Parts: sequence; C-alpha cells; structure tokens
Amino acid sequence: VQLQVSGGGLVQPGGSLRLSCTASGTIFDITNMGWYRQAPGKERELVATVTNAARTNYADSVKGRFTISGDSAKYTVWLQSNSLKPEDTAVYFCYAWVRETVRGLGRPYWGQGTLVTVSS
Repeated sequence: VQLQVSGGGLVQPGGSLRLSCTASGTIFDITNMGWYRQAPGKERELVATVTNAARTNYADSVKGRFTISGDSAKYTVWLQSNSLKPEDTAVYFCYAWVRETVRGLGRPYWGQGTLVTVSS
C-alpha cells in the first residue's frame, strides 16, 4: 500500500492551502485516514482524521480553520487549511489505517511528508 501526497508549499499568513492524499495497492478497506504534522524540534502531532463513516476529529489548534474530507471509494482524503499561521509550519504526513484482507485487523500506513511553510 502506498499513500501519494500532493500539495504543500509556501503560503503567507492568513492564506490557504489544500493537501490531498490517495492510497493505492492491496486494499480491502480503509477505516481511518488523516493528517499528522511535525514541526522542527517537536514531536509528530495529530492534525485531523476522518473515518469511513465520515466522523472527523481535529486538533484544538486547527479547529475552525482546517477542514478534512474524504472519499472512501477513491481512498482519498483532503485537508483544506485556511487562515494559516506561522505556527502551522511543519511537515505534514498522510496517514491511513488499512485492512488488506477481510480477516485482517489492519495496520497504519504513512505517506511521505510534505512541507508547509507559513511565512511572509
């Protein structure tokens, strides 16, 4: 299973950015997809996740500014980031909990990181 990430880059404070992530490979289903981020010198932290039942979960620091959405049929998740702040600067990682077979419990997969820099 591979997670292909697109988006990221440099944006000014107050600006917007959209990240996308698509899973491919041997997939029976994906129960949860989302985004984590890691700023320099800090630990990786949850940003937002969405289940295959469309339940969302957000870090308090991004509530009201970021929106996560997903298409379970396409194994794709998006993160719309608005009102970006310098403290949102980090490497963003896509995450998916994938079941490869009907009997499997699943395991986490990670995409390559994409750098989001919020700076004037």
